[in-house]
Amino acid sequence: MKFIAVCSFGVGSSMILRMSIEKAVRRLGIEAEAENIDISSAKGIPCDAVFTSIQIAEEIGDSWNVPVYGVQRYMDVEEVMRAVQKYLDEHPQ
Repeated sequence: MKFIAVCSFGVGSSMILRMSIEKAVRRLGIEAEAENIDISSAKGIPCDAVFTSIQIAEEIGDSWNVPVYGVQRYMDVEEVMRAVQKYLDEHPQ
């Protein structure tokens, strides 16, 4: 499973979100890789789900071929874990 963390420039906030995704998947006991990337490059990256800010999630919404989940507090591993769990619930493996 591959998740991408997206922000406008693909450096600061997406890196923090990627680290929280990595912690969340470890706590959930699933195997997944996470990558951070800028929004303009993200659409061409094959992945299972996108995690980003609520604002960006609302912007890109259904225009992508993968589920997009908005996260308000990138450093809040519990919030990120809930978003990852939502993906798992909606897309059983």
